[in-house]
Amino acid sequence: MSGPLYLAWRYLLYHRVKTAILVTSIMLIVFLPVGLNVLVGQSAGELTARAEATPLLVGARGSALELVLSSLYFESDAPETTSYVQVTRMAQSGFAEPIPLYVRFYVRKHPIVGTTLEYFDFRGLRLAAGRRMAVLGECVVGARAAEKLSVAPGDSVVSSPESVFDLAGVYPLKLRVVGVLAASHTPDDLAIFIDLKTAWIIQGFGHGHQDLTRSGADAAVLSRERGRIVANASVVQYNEITQANIDSFHFHGDLAKYPVTAVIAVPHDEKSRVLLMGRYEAPDESQQIVRPSAVMNDLLSTILTVQSYVVAAILMVAVATLATAALVFMLSLRLRRGEIETMIKIGGSRRSVAAVLTSEVVVVLALGVMLAGGLTLVTSRFGSAAIRALLL
Repeated sequence: MSGPLYLAWRYLLYHRVKTAILVTSIMLIVFLPVGLNVLVGQSAGELTARAEATPLLVGARGSALELVLSSLYFESDAPETTSYVQVTRMAQSGFAEPIPLYVRFYVRKHPIVGTTLEYFDFRGLRLAAGRRMAVLGECVVGARAAEKLSVAPGDSVVSSPESVFDLAGVYPLKLRVVGVLAASHTPDDLAIFIDLKTAWIIQGFGHGHQDLTRSGADAAVLSRERGRIVANASVVQYNEITQANIDSFHFHGDLAKYPVTAVIAVPHDEKSRVLLMGRYEAPDESQQIVRPSAVMNDLLSTILTVQSYVVAAILMVAVATLATAALVFMLSLRLRRGEIETMIKIGGSRRSVAAVLTSEVVVVLALGVMLAGGLTLVTSRFGSAAIRALLL
């Protein structure tokens, strides 16, 4: 280590508090805009990966963003529902395979996703334990949901009522856990999956109740006429589907008119995708078809616009901080005037003294930049994991 650099290093070590403050300031000045760009880029990647893996989404006309957030991330309020007939319509078109979704209910804070078995294959979800749901009342729990609810195959969870005052409509249904999914680091980890018909039972479109033809059920019968039985309000409805009562569960009305919140469309090829989108472009069409990737890119463009203002603000603070650091060095020189004169009197040239003072500034800047680079590497390495931990 050369003489000027050695003297500068010893000075900085002696005044370690001032040095630490200056180095930290430089580190933050460099790291904040760079680290913010890294985090935003990784966040955008995490958000768009799921959207890009979903080709098309069909739902009732309304907010496309709400439709995407509810169907892909289970984060938004339930959008306007469409009917199951849209699933049949898409299947009959021959352009895509439909995967219906009905996302409305919760077990505590975990969304219940009513869908079909094709959803697991589409998302590439694997089982860590148990099996997939096979009959009414069964559910498969995501990895994080199983951990937070402390459930495993053989246990049960109960759906939450939408409102404590909803006494006549949606009521809790006890669901049997038959499988737990392996961690996928996606919103599926927090979800609970059930069959679409089970979701309709929670909604109240289907139900099971005591057998009114038996003699013990007379108290629940209002009238019997020509083989037609009219029940009164005291009839017992089951809030759990078991092997003993599963045959009593039935639906009223046309299943094609039952609600779904969205339909994932998986086109067979690019031509099929274009033709399917054309089917929903008519002015009188009551449904909308969206590309989730395009919707999320529009959202991210807004976020990036906000980011540019944040970066500009950070740069303004950086300029102020650098000016403050420069002032600290200038004031330090004034306070060290006697020290500088002593170095000159003992034989140090003005050039050597200037080299010592310059070395101090260079060392502080170098340490700050090196630490900022290290933080940036850590951010780029572990940023995605931290983002997933925050989102899930």
